[in-house]
Amino acid sequence: MTVAVVSWNTRRLLFDCVASLRDDVADGLADVWVVDNASTDGSAEMVREHFPSVNLVASSENLGFGAAVNLIARRTATTWIAPANADTCVKPGAIRALLDQGDRHPEAAVLAPRLLLPDGSTQHSAYPFPSVPFTVAYLLSITSVSRRAARHWCIDAGFEPESDRDVPWAVGAFLLVRRRAWEQVGGFDETQWMYAEDVDLGWRLRHAGWSARYVPQAEVLHAESAATTQAWGEQRHARWHTSTYAWLLRRRGPAYARLIAVLNVGGFLLRAAVLSVPALAGNRGASVAARAALSAARAHSIGLRSRSLLERVR
Repeated sequence: MTVAVVSWNTRRLLFDCVASLRDDVADGLADVWVVDNASTDGSAEMVREHFPSVNLVASSENLGFGAAVNLIARRTATTWIAPANADTCVKPGAIRALLDQGDRHPEAAVLAPRLLLPDGSTQHSAYPFPSVPFTVAYLLSITSVSRRAARHWCIDAGFEPESDRDVPWAVGAFLLVRRRAWEQVGGFDETQWMYAEDVDLGWRLRHAGWSARYVPQAEVLHAESAATTQAWGEQRHARWHTSTYAWLLRRRGPAYARLIAVLNVGGFLLRAAVLSVPALAGNRGASVAARAALSAARAHSIGLRSRSLLERVR
């Protein structure tokens, strides 16, 4: 397999990421490439000094995530390609576990590891594709009261972090992707410069007849959003929503994207209104929930922007 690590000003994390792959390289399981997206913190120099056997592409511009991985995919020919954030560290045995599951499930284009956050908890890393049925079910709390619905959409308690299973799509912090499937759909869509590359890849693979599989036996540490927090701080959440709605516009059409935005904004505003009654009566939990609902409504209102505004964010 080829591991394509994409970095931007995460020198220390990048060191740990590449170092975590040393045993897999020594065992002949992995070939490591690093694309440094014009970092100014000495990341490229660190790779040259400490990891001379790693294939380094020191870009003079920030290519974004998808374009950087595509560049490596074009230069290699291994059976598998693994897009990876620089803020990940592969635990011993993870690569072997992913490859073994890939052999056992030839229908799976994507094998996704269990992502462990710095506090030791498991990151919720598999999700449903945005859709009207899911949006309605979530807003009506059907996914909260029905375990079957939650499991179907891989949301809330339905994520089941201990279960080896097929999932709709998986977060792209670290993925193992079958080369044949990757080439069939053309790799990452470079229109998604940052955020939603993973949901888009999963969407196109699903429509090409492939599946994605979550493999909890394979554990990868993830210092979530290390680079994007540096770049945008708390604005990264708004950028994620913007990129996701821009993707919806392109893949599902304006009417469908607007409908999902309207349902979300209206549903969360209604929830906030209902919760305001006990909140005004002094119920602290209701007050917190009402504020969260208002925040969600504001976030989804991004989906009501014009197409040109959504696609302009970079």
